[in-house]
Amino acid sequence: MLKNEVCVNDPHLLDGVATRTVRAKSSYRAALSQYRTQPQLARICWGTWIITIGSILVWCFTASQVAQTMGAHSLSAILTHIFNNAINTQPNSDDALTTILIRYGAKENNLILQGQYWRFLTPIFLHVNLLHVGLNMLNLVILGTFLERLVGHLRFLLIYLITGIISIIASFVFAPDVISVGASGAIFGLVGAYSIFVLVHRRAFPRGGLLALLWLVFIVGINLAFGFMIANVDNNAHIGGLISGCILGWWFTPLYRPTANQILIDTHRLSRSWPLALLTILGTLLLAILALHLGH
Repeated sequence: MLKNEVCVNDPHLLDGVATRTVRAKSSYRAALSQYRTQPQLARICWGTWIITIGSILVWCFTASQVAQTMGAHSLSAILTHIFNNAINTQPNSDDALTTILIRYGAKENNLILQGQYWRFLTPIFLHVNLLHVGLNMLNLVILGTFLERLVGHLRFLLIYLITGIISIIASFVFAPDVISVGASGAIFGLVGAYSIFVLVHRRAFPRGGLLALLWLVFIVGINLAFGFMIANVDNNAHIGGLISGCILGWWFTPLYRPTANQILIDTHRLSRSWPLALLTILGTLLLAILALHLGH
């Protein structure tokens, strides 16, 4: 046998692989079961539900404002207008919809450059129509409840809000003429964070997590492909949210390691990684300032 060949029966190699596999499985199981150790109220995914209910209420308000702008004043007339525009916005409602969304915080580059910096955040709580808010909130409830149980309330909100802001910054830089709204950039951020969690814990999955990772790549690819094929979809925000979600997932998704006493602790918990969380917030602020400089 040549000296530079690796013998698969080498006990040291097998021991190293086995150790990494055991660590990955232990960390994965601990991360999934951690929320069960919390008090009953703490197990509720408050962040996900508050964002979901809040976004739906905001959409109900803006949709009714559009309907009233178009001349609908009775409840039945407002509901009729909303449902007529549930899937595709009617051409005669486009201007009214745009005006209302801009009034309440849509990403509009000129207004941001005039000092309305809150528009880096508010667009992720605004939606165009029933289909838009329905699909986004369905995805948020499915993925958000799982991820919030996995990472905890504060880390979930950190990931969601930071990736949402960065998705709007990406849209601001790469799609300056697009008026953008929607939570999909932040939801792509959650997908990115979960993808990194799976990657880090791939040895805990059958076949080294290959099928799980391929499935995530497929889901992301399909959604981005639809974004390129369908008009009025801001894929710049999606990609910005996805990339920032992967970065934050590497920093903040759970990673359990045993202490000297063989007690598993999450090395990425906020009580330990709060300086990195503050740097993340500062880095997002600096990114927004850079985007504003480029936009002038």
